[in-house]
Amino acid sequence: MKDKTIDYVLRATWQAVSRMYNEEAQKYGATMATGFALLSIDKEKGTPSTALGPKMGMEATSLTRTLKSMEEKGLIIRKPNPEDGRGVLIYLTDFGKEKRELSRTNVLKFNEKIKQNVSEEQLRHFMEVAETINELILDKNIFNQETVKDEKNY
Repeated sequence: MKDKTIDYVLRATWQAVSRMYNEEAQKYGATMATGFALLSIDKEKGTPSTALGPKMGMEATSLTRTLKSMEEKGLIIRKPNPEDGRGVLIYLTDFGKEKRELSRTNVLKFNEKIKQNVSEEQLRHFMEVAETINELILDKNIFNQETVKDEKNY
């Protein structure tokens, strides 16, 4: 463990989680991205398509592909946004709501299994560390100008 970098552990863990969710989603002809999108769409009011990308941390091209696939499978429908003529609202169909519930159940199952195997204190520390990493990245405090100057001499 000493020789593994923080980013390596994060990447390897996320890849394992992603693979696990994709394997489970594959049983239902879906992907992890589809499940995540289902959970990100407001099941009553719909969600503006422009809000989904940032909400899911997904690039526009990947999101477009995911939404197209979801529409083809009958999980979502698109309707013009009455408040913004240029925008589109994404709504879950009844089938989409059914699959959303399945995705929700799987996420809760994952969380419950982790909580059974990790103490509350460990989980709290994990969340704090993840939050700090995200703040450092969002505030652009990793590769700032001072860091670049300091490392030019190595």
